[in-house]
Amino acid sequence: MPDFVIILVLGFPMLLFTVFPAFKVGDYLEKKYNLSEKQKRTVVIVMTLLVTLTLSSLLFYL
Repeated sequence: MPDFVIILVLGFPMLLFTVFPAFKVGDYLEKKYNLSEKQKRTVVIVMTLLVTLTLSSLLFYL
């Protein structure tokens, strides 16, 4: 359990690094697949959270 808490704490600074790429991917998918605004927001939020947790867990375990 403490490992998960440390990963979440490391995730807060990672949010700064993952928001911009998530917006770019959201814009790309919106143009390519003609997504609605709601779908684009969902893609951006999910991608931001997944990449944040991935980066912070890699930082913790490596």
